[in-house]
Amino acid sequence: MDAKFHIRPATPEDVQILLQLITDLAEYENAVDSVKATPEILHQNLFETPFAHALVAFSGTADAPGEAIGLAIYFFNFSTWTGRPGLYLEDLYVKPEHRAKGLGKAFFVELRKAAQAKASRVFPTTHPLLAKLPLPGEIP
Repeated sequence: MDAKFHIRPATPEDVQILLQLITDLAEYENAVDSVKATPEILHQNLFETPFAHALVAFSGTADAPGEAIGLAIYFFNFSTWTGRPGLYLEDLYVKPEHRAKGLGKAFFVELRKAAQAKASRVFPTTHPLLAKLPLPGEIP
């Protein structure tokens, strides 16, 4: 049976969901006390003055979404050596019960599309997983 999930860019309405997933990640890493983010801080830094971007995954389909099951937080950077922009993945989290179902790979496909939309040199093609990912337009 195929896993059913969808990934989309986070919206301001997702701030509480993002904070919960960040807290879940911190719990998984035994670092809950390190979480200092608040809904206001996330809203400011992801949507008002977007220093970073977030993708959020839900079970179900885009038309009938279920629970939030994962997130990727990333930002664009710049290499002085290459003179080109890149994408830095700050965090990727998938709830444990939703792992090994293709969601992590799907996040990387979406991240690659986001980077290529910005003409970034993103991922080294020497990484075996990333080298196999389809380019935008190749995704069925």
